[in-house]
Amino acid sequence: MEEDASMKFFSDQNTSYADILPPREARARIEVSVLNLLRALNSPDPAISHLSLINRKRSNSCVNQGILTDVSYIFLSTSFTKSSLTNAKTAKAFVRVWKVMEMCFQILLQEKRVTQRELFYKLLCDSPDLFSSQVEVNRSVQDVVALLRCSRFSLGIIASTRGLVAGRLSLQEPGKEPVDCSACGSSGFPISGDLNLLDTTIMTSDARYIILVEKHAIFHRLVEDRVFNHIPCVFITAKGYPDIATRFFLHRMSITFPHLPILALVDWNPAGLAILCTFKFGSIGMGLEAYRYACNVKWIGLRGDDLNLIPEESLVPLKAKDSQIAKSLLSSKILQENYREELSLMIETGKRAEIEALYCHGYNYLGKYIATKIVQGKYI
Repeated sequence: MEEDASMKFFSDQNTSYADILPPREARARIEVSVLNLLRALNSPDPAISHLSLINRKRSNSCVNQGILTDVSYIFLSTSFTKSSLTNAKTAKAFVRVWKVMEMCFQILLQEKRVTQRELFYKLLCDSPDLFSSQVEVNRSVQDVVALLRCSRFSLGIIASTRGLVAGRLSLQEPGKEPVDCSACGSSGFPISGDLNLLDTTIMTSDARYIILVEKHAIFHRLVEDRVFNHIPCVFITAKGYPDIATRFFLHRMSITFPHLPILALVDWNPAGLAILCTFKFGSIGMGLEAYRYACNVKWIGLRGDDLNLIPEESLVPLKAKDSQIAKSLLSSKILQENYREELSLMIETGKRAEIEALYCHGYNYLGKYIATKIVQGKYI
């Protein structure tokens, strides 16, 4: 069978990004896909064996290096991969795409929003033979995004968010009273998973810095100590690898306050750098939509030149997973040279250091550490 005889949805388009659409347009794209399927089924020579999807692998990733802007990001090219109905390994994945699409159509008709976790349980009840894990649902959702070229949010799926914000920032959602993020206690204010709501929230701030914090415990310490009173800043954490809502929120702040430097405080290990890079460049797995939220993030710490502040006994050996992450990062086209040097030092020493190691100087030392770094301009 010739290549052009297999099913191709929107494959004549040369773009490889996911549009943000109103519900009616998202439903229309689903309807067009279903009509294409029915047309193929009714043809004299039915050709439904392949489903062409944008390839979400490193081999199909490209780099946009900022020229008129300081922001660089990863995006996906127009190479396709195929989910085959006739291949035993991918047949279920082929069917899952249509089931998720059907569910999204119903969600949009009902004018609802669901998280991927809620979608998983609904699909588990409706189609237990197709869906047995959250991973299968997440992958199928990304397949639908790759097929229809529209964002998850356009399909009625909101981000499950772990993100928190605290410090010198006021947030006012439409029709509500402003929230003072400096008065929310050490727990901070939860970032909404509703991207429309985040997009319409009014932000005001007298901060001079935005500080990303990898760990919830470190965020808690900095906010409890009210470090933002001494360093005029806003603290944001995603409690590890960032979800799309936290990335959207950070990007919205960077647009609203373009003069504020964004500084990242992460562990000195490959995972910490990977988290920073996800905020800074986006990710390949969600390359069709996440590139929009790339920000010009600078690395304030921990870094190799901070090791003299940390007792030798607080340095721990790299784990096998660390080495895997380091290898992946070093193979990236976008990683800048001084980041590569930091990774090489980690590999050379075989050591990693956590932010908490600075507590050897006292629990209130973190604020002093950040202030010193800012004054000295030691961020890359």
